[in-house]
Amino acid sequence: MEKINRRRFIYSGALGLTGLSTLSAAGILSEGFAPVNATVDKVNLGKSGLTVSRVALGTGSIGGNHQSNQTRLGLSNFVQMARHAYDRGINFFDTADTYGSYPFIKEVLKDLPREKVTLLGKMWTYIDPSTSEPVDKALDRFRREAGSDYFDIMLLHCMTNGNWKEEKKRYIDYFSVAKQKGIIKAAGLSCHNYDALKVAVDDPWVDVIFARINPFQSHMDGTPEQINELLKRGRDNGKGIVGMKIFGNGDKIKDDERDESINFAIKNTGIHAMTLGLESIAQVDDAVERVMRIVKG
Repeated sequence: MEKINRRRFIYSGALGLTGLSTLSAAGILSEGFAPVNATVDKVNLGKSGLTVSRVALGTGSIGGNHQSNQTRLGLSNFVQMARHAYDRGINFFDTADTYGSYPFIKEVLKDLPREKVTLLGKMWTYIDPSTSEPVDKALDRFRREAGSDYFDIMLLHCMTNGNWKEEKKRYIDYFSVAKQKGIIKAAGLSCHNYDALKVAVDDPWVDVIFARINPFQSHMDGTPEQINELLKRGRDNGKGIVGMKIFGNGDKIKDDERDESINFAIKNTGIHAMTLGLESIAQVDDAVERVMRIVKG
């Protein structure tokens, strides 16, 4: 999940829309930015059958133990930000049990047409199967917590070796059953290891892949060239490819670094979409305008 360190981000959450307008009037925003009413465009996510916004709202910055920077905003602030993101065209929400973000998304969805939202969840699998929650019960809980009868995408969370097909077989088998039941529409995994990604790009079970990619090789599983070669192979195989760690896990967020990262992601990689761990309305606006300026440039 993309992390943005707000203390180093030029547009702090405190600025909000008013502050962003002030910066624009003062000429601080980069020339060529998309209009402030620009919305993110939509892309087909491989052969998954899903059409998603090019940017997903990530909810797992510094995530773990059922919380993240996004949930630490508090419910009201998070809902305000997420609904603003939807108004700017971001209808793709990247959530996970370990982030504690399902109940937060439930509040967001209450006032949005569910069929116009792409809801992605992740299931943590590094637990003792003899004592852990059964896979079907866990997925039922996720749906209750998120306030949705189905997830558009469900991923195996954080695969760290090339043996995930064998090690996670019980999850894979139930995800396949859940697809047949319409509980999820597409399945896949988030990769935190080169070998895990190498298996995923060719595996017929996989519909969607999350992979770490940026031009700086920051928090990645290989060089940009090595990872991109796999991503393009996965894309050629019909996988939906979503890039994460676009800003190097929040380490590369200077203005020129954000431009370089997004330009690289859009023009020089095999990804279809990217997930960004935005933490304020101002950051949402910056991301939308920056992405669309580069898309149209």
